[in-house]
Amino acid sequence: MNWRDIKSLFLAKGSANLTGAPADEYISKSTAGPGAGGPGSFFLNFTGKRVRMSIDPLSEIICVHQGKGAVTCSIAGETVHAMLEKPGLHCPRQAYITVTSQCIFHCKYCSVPNISGRKTLEEIETMITSVLPDIDAISLTSGVLTTIEEEEAYVLSVIHQIRHFSLPIGVSIYPTPDTPALLKEAGVAEVKFNLETATGDLFTTMCPGLVRTDIEDALVASVPLFGRGHVFSNIIFGLGETDEELATCITNLAQKGVIAVLRPLHPAAEVASYSRPSPERIKKIFLLQHDILAKYHLLPSVAMTMCPACAGCDMIPGVD
Repeated sequence: MNWRDIKSLFLAKGSANLTGAPADEYISKSTAGPGAGGPGSFFLNFTGKRVRMSIDPLSEIICVHQGKGAVTCSIAGETVHAMLEKPGLHCPRQAYITVTSQCIFHCKYCSVPNISGRKTLEEIETMITSVLPDIDAISLTSGVLTTIEEEEAYVLSVIHQIRHFSLPIGVSIYPTPDTPALLKEAGVAEVKFNLETATGDLFTTMCPGLVRTDIEDALVASVPLFGRGHVFSNIIFGLGETDEELATCITNLAQKGVIAVLRPLHPAAEVASYSRPSPERIKKIFLLQHDILAKYHLLPSVAMTMCPACAGCDMIPGVD
């Protein structure tokens, strides 16, 4: 199997049973997104290519840790060899931190509203210091503790606290009209404002209480500030959209200079009964996006922070 076959199979399953030698130093826990509050995950590195797997003792994928990071994985009747990759914070080579692990909104695919807590400025600085010098970037994401405006203000205070590390900072929060300019002024290198779904109708269903046009406006305003290829938007696929609707969404973003980060659905929370996209669909969507981004001269491989720089949970053109 080539790399794209391997990664699409792993992403379609989403989880693996990690057995063998102790591997605690390779396991990461999530406090944001669909995997929040779960048993953890690990990153497999195949000669420089990366995929992230949730831990599930019942998964049909078996990854046996031989020791010192070397693993042998059995999948679809094949045996593949890889190395476990140590995470910085949440993912390799980054301090990817959830500032507020709580949210007043209840997106149907997300477990964050069931988690409580906000990290203090001192905690965040200590966390980053703990993984130096093994990181190349700092990434911040956040729920919404009380209001969107208050969350923005708190994230800005975090940025001012950590700028002295002199690493590229990426930020993904729910934006106000002023967010792009405020983040740029604060020294942020890249931003990710998530449209979450391929269509407006799906967004209304999946993200009650949020306003899609606020996110679209923030994305458009961000491109002149941060540059083409440094503004991103997560799009979850597998929620009921068609391939044509997904292609339209990717194209509309690319025309504006925004790169869609295409995330195969992780069934959780209120969509736990949904199915993950198949390997065939994951590869098809990857090739579709590859062609669209090439047409608009967008290169995800230049990303410095956040999901495009990690590429563990998604297939990223120019990386995979």
